[in-house]
Amino acid sequence: MTEPRALGAAGPTVHPIGLGGASLSIAGRPPEDDGVRVILTALEHGATFIDTADAYCVDESEAGHNERLVARALREWGSTEGIVVGTKGGVRRPGGRWVKDGTPEHLRSACAASLQALGVERIDLYQLHAPDPRVPITESVGALEELRREGRVRWIGVSNVGVAELEAARTEAPILTVQNALSLWKGDAGTSGLLAICEAAGIGFLAHSPLGGHPRPEPLPGHDEVAAVARDVGATPAQVALAWLLARSPTVIPHPGTKSVEHVVEDLAAAEVELSAGQMGRLRKAIGG
Repeated sequence: MTEPRALGAAGPTVHPIGLGGASLSIAGRPPEDDGVRVILTALEHGATFIDTADAYCVDESEAGHNERLVARALREWGSTEGIVVGTKGGVRRPGGRWVKDGTPEHLRSACAASLQALGVERIDLYQLHAPDPRVPITESVGALEELRREGRVRWIGVSNVGVAELEAARTEAPILTVQNALSLWKGDAGTSGLLAICEAAGIGFLAHSPLGGHPRPEPLPGHDEVAAVARDVGATPAQVALAWLLARSPTVIPHPGTKSVEHVVEDLAAAEVELSAGQMGRLRKAIGG
């Protein structure tokens, strides 16, 4: 079984696979009671990192929907000990659109709203959801650093960034995590050098959309070789895809999202799947990586 992983060198240790909350709150979401059941099932099976965001909602009228859902599940769970909740600010949802807003003013108000939605006095991990092309990322991250110094945020991360944006962000604040898309089918973080930078700097890499899409595609995008490796190791193709990410780098923590209790159990069990060097090579060859 894959050992627990540090959420960045300066952060806590968490289960190697987390839970992404977006699918429980955006369009096509399940009833709230079912969403809470998914989160509780993840916790029951060992998950200790939950990814959320104020923008995980249908539109701006219900901003913070997923944060409130996570808070409800944690109240029912009865304890937050050992559980890390990461949320994000910097994207608004007017009319259901995804609009970047990295202004310091918006980030301060978004953080205040997230604190209230989560029912906490300090957010564990607060990430810039995406760079705003109208605002230098140094200004956005500088606002997050102010929030950290004020005690409203414990750790800072950035999401959906490139190498230059990460390096600029690091001049303004200690960056614990990068959250970008990474999967067996999408290896941009590796080819751009971003993953290598995270490894060298002790930055946790939170892989969103680790099963090839956001939300989780049905069926998964696949290759015959993925199915063949899955048969060889007695796992599902989704588990092989997650195990491939875990084997790729010790700094990677995938957090697949789903609306299904069954998928949560399947995904977390992927931490027990071990791939040989030969199987990793077969998969790289199959996807052209």
